[in-house]
Parts: sequence; C-alpha cells; structure tokens
Amino acid sequence: MEEVDSANILGEPDINDEEEEVYYASVPASKLQPRAVVSKARWNNEMGMAEVVVQKGTFSKTTGIVRSGKLYYSIEEVLFLVEIGALLLLGESDTGLSLEDIYVKMSGGKNRCCWEEFRAYRQLKSLGYIVGRHGIPWSMKGAKSNCESISSQGFPESVKVLNLESEEIRSVIGLFNEMQLNKVRPVFNVYFPNSKFRKSSPGDPGFVLCFTRGYPPSKAELEALEGQCGSIPLKLCNVEQGRVSFFSFDKVELPVLP
Repeated sequence: MEEVDSANILGEPDINDEEEEVYYASVPASKLQPRAVVSKARWNNEMGMAEVVVQKGTFSKTTGIVRSGKLYYSIEEVLFLVEIGALLLLGESDTGLSLEDIYVKMSGGKNRCCWEEFRAYRQLKSLGYIVGRHGIPWSMKGAKSNCESISSQGFPESVKVLNLESEEIRSVIGLFNEMQLNKVRPVFNVYFPNSKFRKSSPGDPGFVLCFTRGYPPSKAELEALEGQCGSIPLKLCNVEQGRVSFFSFDKVELPVLP
C-alpha cells in the first residue's frame, strides 16, 4: 500500500484553466464576494435532491444529473455550491434555506451522503476535478435508452412507458437507496479537468473513489471493488479529523520461502 499526499496522487489541475467553477472553488470562502446573480434550486424531500429552477453560470456543465430535461443536484453538490455563493436553495414553500439548514440535511448521513464524503468531494472540486456519483448516470439518451435503463434496474416493464419522467425520478431514488454508507464501496466517479466534458458522453472516469472507515479494506473487499470498477483505476479515501487522504494499493508478490 502506498499513501501519498492528495496533491501528488491526484495531480494538480492546469493552472491556466479559467473556467468559472475552478476559480470560485479555489478561492477561500472568506474572500468570496456575494454574487449578484446566483442559480436557484428547490429541494425535493422525496428524491433527497434539489431541482434547479433558475440556472446561471457554467456550473451545470459539470454538476448535477439531467432527467427529462430537468437538472437535479445531490446534497453534496448543493452544499458545495451554496458554500461558494453560487446557489440559493429553496424549500418546498419556496423560502430560502440557510447554510445551517443544509448542514442539517447533510448530518447523520441524511440524503445518502456523509460528512467524510462531502469533504472529499469539496477537495476534489476545489482542485478542478469533475465529480459524479458512481452508478448514477449523468443523463439519459432518449426515451428508449431511459426505459431500458429503468427496466434493467428492476422496475416493472408494464409501467415504464406510462410516465417516463416519474420513472426516471424513481430510478434515481432507487439507485441512491441501494447505497450503504457503512460499507467500503465505490462512491464517486472522478474525471480529470476537461473543458470539453459532456454529460451525454462523459467517457470513462479517470478513477473511481472508494472510502474506508478507519481500516483499509481486506484483500477480498479490494478484489471485489476492483471487479466492480473493471479497468478503471481505483483509489481509496480516508478522512480523519477533517484531513482528507487519498491512497491506492500496489500489488506485491512475496517470494516463496523454502
């Protein structure tokens, strides 16, 4: 096992990248000035996500999933954008929610994300990486592929054509509900900074990020994770006292002793 500093194992993004998201993410929150125009999203308790109702800026290019022409943000995406002053989150009554309200939604692993995962997400985004949930497609291509995806996730074939939008939302909820916060599992697909990134054709991620809970995974767990990721590199993350560490395992063969 080799553990290195996150800057070394992940690699620094191109310092000439002038995309708005990278700029705002790299500036300390205390130095950010309030933005005159921000995006707005309405929280959906059933989904555990926020539907974007007013989109401003370029963040939507690499943030959120698209379903039936609508953009949805997960809780980690919402909190990150609110912290940097790029998003106003509305409650179901269209009243603005405070940062403290959003922290409550994050606490205790609510809405399928824990603080450790958010800290890693925030650090990766601050370095300019594109981060999406593992197993949650960025978008669906056409009604046919949507239905095929929904059917493959175990939803009844007879209802998939009746209400495509509600089925897409249900499929997202189902994927999130399958996640277990307390086991070692793939959490994020991480893409290297790319100004030409497209949600409709994102390609393979640069690596898949998994989380450990105090102890490195066993050999069996590691082999299972590698099997899930296929040919995509696997990296592990551990968060201890607020410090985010990324590491990976190298295969070592010991000689057979006589």
